Amino acid sequence: MGIYTAPGVLAYVVNGSSLNTNLNLPAGTHKTVVEAWDNCGGASTSTVTVTVNSGPGVFVTSPGNNSTVSSPVNFAATATTSCAKGIGAMGIYTGPYKLAYASNGANLKTSMALSPGKYNAVVQEWDNCGGSTTKAVTITVGGHAFTNLQKSGGWTGFGQGPPKFVDCNPCGSQISWSMTQGIQSPSTSGASTKYALGGQGPYWDVLFNNHLIGDLSSQGMPDSNHTLVPTLHNFTYDVYFYGGNLGAAQALEFDFNQFFDGMGFIWGQECRIAGGNVWDVWDNVNEKWVSTGVSCRPNNNAWNHLTIQAQRTSNNQLLYQSITLNGVTHTLNWYFNPGKSPGWWGVTVNYQMDGDIKQSPYQIYLDQLTFSYD
Repeated sequence: MGIYTAPGVLAYVVNGSSLNTNLNLPAGTHKTVVEAWDNCGGASTSTVTVTVNSGPGVFVTSPGNNSTVSSPVNFAATATTSCAKGIGAMGIYTGPYKLAYASNGANLKTSMALSPGKYNAVVQEWDNCGGSTTKAVTITVGGHAFTNLQKSGGWTGFGQGPPKFVDCNPCGSQISWSMTQGIQSPSTSGASTKYALGGQGPYWDVLFNNHLIGDLSSQGMPDSNHTLVPTLHNFTYDVYFYGGNLGAAQALEFDFNQFFDGMGFIWGQECRIAGGNVWDVWDNVNEKWVSTGVSCRPNNNAWNHLTIQAQRTSNNQLLYQSITLNGVTHTLNWYFNPGKSPGWWGVTVNYQMDGDIKQSPYQIYLDQLTFSYD
């Protein structure tokens, strides 16, 4: 058995079927992986996210400092103290003297609805000895957002199969899929949506798509005069997802798209699971996936929180800004040129499930899907 403290960094290994050790890690959040290798050539892993505190103080894991987020804003923080009596409470100030939230103990986790704008927020802890420490977090809340899109109307589904992955519906026995809205459990909001993939495959995918703004808008925003779509530059895709058999997924894709003036901007983000536990992004011009080298190991049988931020630059390039999974942010700042898409005007969101070599059936639940734009 062994412990990876970072992708490719095997920090500890021991023979046998049990492991018990102490490792010194620098302050920060580490997505460690414990792996077991059997004597038949097989292996299995378990991911453990560890936050190492450097000393007394407040440690904010979400939202990221100087980030652009959508409302409701997810706050998560912990605190430590030299006070022998421990932490009494923690709170969030959204402005000077504006205590917007407080809770007892040394852990804080909440979602807070905030109006669009910039906030110089402060997370504060109060210990039981009369002391206190703070941590400042500057955030910008996006000006416009579609919330709980998983329960919205307007979704369509298409199968895609090798080698060209052209949309089809129906597609025959190679693939089957379904989408069921209004699921109460598992759910974070009381109304998640279950997406299921099956069939005979192999490597067949299902694409779920929703036209939000512009052509075929499901949200009452057709933008017939083409005055809105070309003005939009900043996008955030925020979602919770849950799977009980994530290892059966070749990949999960979370995409959003913008089309105007013959240009197609496809921000494709793919979490390759059976495909290698790495995040890929889509190269529009060369029409291929490009590995980021960033590990993607979502938790099985648990809710995972994903936030993707991207931008269309002033000179019409796609900018992949960051990917945040379960509180761990990886900043990319990768630029690509757009593809071609004559005739389309609009903004769409996608969610896609990819089948593995056996087309193993699996289900994914999405909840609190928010798409912010400005």
